[in-house]
Amino acid sequence: MDPTPAMDPTLPAWLSNFKIHVVIIALLSFLFYVNTSQNEYALDDTIVIVKNEYVYEGFGGLAGIMTTDAYDGYYKLFNSSNQLSGGRYRPLSIATFAIEQQFLGPIPKSKVDSVVAHSGENGAQEKKLISDMHVRHFINVIFFMLSMIALLYFLRYIVFKKNPLMAFLAAIIFAIHPIHTEVIANVKSRDEILSLMFICLTYIFAFKYEEQTDKKQHRWMLGMGLFCYLLAFLSKEYAVSLMVLLPLAFYLFNQYSFSKSIKASLPYYALLAVYIIIRLQIIAPMSKDSEADILNNPYALASHSEQLATKISTTFNYLKLLIFPHPLSADYSYNTLPYKDFQDIIVWISLAIHIALIRFFFYYFKRRSVISFAIAFYFINLLLICNIIFNIGGTMGERLIYHSSVGFAIAAAYFLYMGMEKIKPIATGRIALAAFMVVIIGLCGFTVIERNENWKSDKTLFFHDINVTPNSILVNADVASSYVNMAETEPDSLSRISDIKKGIHYFDRAIELDPSFVSGYLNRGMAYFKLKEPDSAFYNINMVRQLYPRYPRLSEMFFNVGVNFFVAKRYREAMNVWQMTVQMDPNNAQARNAIAVLNQQGFH
Repeated sequence: MDPTPAMDPTLPAWLSNFKIHVVIIALLSFLFYVNTSQNEYALDDTIVIVKNEYVYEGFGGLAGIMTTDAYDGYYKLFNSSNQLSGGRYRPLSIATFAIEQQFLGPIPKSKVDSVVAHSGENGAQEKKLISDMHVRHFINVIFFMLSMIALLYFLRYIVFKKNPLMAFLAAIIFAIHPIHTEVIANVKSRDEILSLMFICLTYIFAFKYEEQTDKKQHRWMLGMGLFCYLLAFLSKEYAVSLMVLLPLAFYLFNQYSFSKSIKASLPYYALLAVYIIIRLQIIAPMSKDSEADILNNPYALASHSEQLATKISTTFNYLKLLIFPHPLSADYSYNTLPYKDFQDIIVWISLAIHIALIRFFFYYFKRRSVISFAIAFYFINLLLICNIIFNIGGTMGERLIYHSSVGFAIAAAYFLYMGMEKIKPIATGRIALAAFMVVIIGLCGFTVIERNENWKSDKTLFFHDINVTPNSILVNADVASSYVNMAETEPDSLSRISDIKKGIHYFDRAIELDPSFVSGYLNRGMAYFKLKEPDSAFYNINMVRQLYPRYPRLSEMFFNVGVNFFVAKRYREAMNVWQMTVQMDPNNAQARNAIAVLNQQGFH
């Protein structure tokens, strides 16, 4: 059913037809992102899917998914617990991965526990894993298409009820924006897609229920609204924004009084209370070790004034990428965005812009203008992810601005349309707007499709992004790991050594940026082990022991370093390392047997 009829009699009927708009939005969404279906797994896909034991249990893992932190399966591999402030309770998207796995077929648990390379040539298990990811990527595109249809309906039915063309423009701007590539191209970010889709559906059912004169007969609409709101929460925490945005929408678009807007929202407030109780029962407190970890607390080394100044300046980065989405990066971790103080002009520019937005909100709020809703949608969702109110465990991320960009798209569509209206004759203005949109769609399409290819795997992603964010610890570490993994499949020994040394170079850079980077020392140690340089391997593995004594399989790593010493005929050093291994793990039979052999040969 068309949510809103065309109100402008001068517009051709087809230009405001809902079904035509649906087809165009769905087609754009599909064409922009269908090339992601050839991608493998990258970035957080590994943590949430590839190394999540619950996902590989299929239907059997659903109970665990619904009752644990989103990263619980990954934490178990490292004998760890919640590493992020506030935890992550987002079971819905992970449940879809488990359901997919039930139909895709099992992957042996040993594969889940292992360190996965991105070569695609590591046997049938690796090929199965990658082929499964092709399917998951395609499903992500389908979910994105559905969410864009829901967004279009929300815009036509509620935000631009008297102007379907403006709603169509806003939906197009959102669907084609290159900053959203991370959300669709990274399967893990399905939580963002589902969250926005169910938020839009919550609005739709809430407004439909309010339209009914006989509310008792249509309570199912209220039930559907509450159900969608629950699903939005189970997707991601952004649904909390509706505590302000839902009554604001009633006030602006239904012309309700302030008190009536709040009253209409009360059932949703009640559901929020239920969700908070559930979340508090499930999420464990943040591990004390993580509070000082620069990767989980990027402001750990900053003073209080530097923290605030840097957070304010980061909001300006989001605004820049919304207006001009280039260059894009998958990671902005320490030290991509250096700490700033209040002497930095960018801090004050960002502050001035956002204060101006607040003033504009109140100006347009008095006039019950759609622009006030656009600003509020942008601003409230931004407050959830900018670290000023909540510590999110990272500086910024392109996926994090996904919800806020709805406000940006609404405002952009409004001003584009109003600009067209000022051009006379009106036909010339419409031609100018159509030409502008064709150019924008073309430019965005080129950028999005090219960026999707970067997301094929960790290797392709970070080999590209190292040029964009050269001071990111994680980007340097991932480039390093990619080189070391490439060496595994390199038939030529000189090329293999060259790749490992390139990897060590990037590990050096990551550790230089963060001298307490446990994973950097671990992987650099394993790289030196492959080069048969036991002294350097021992130094790095020993640093892991000092920084993270509970690291899993640490004794196995020390045993392997001892093997390196033994092969180099440095038996006394091998003995010392194996004795350390037994002290860490008295049950390590390999180390005990090796010590016994050396003792028999007279190396005490």
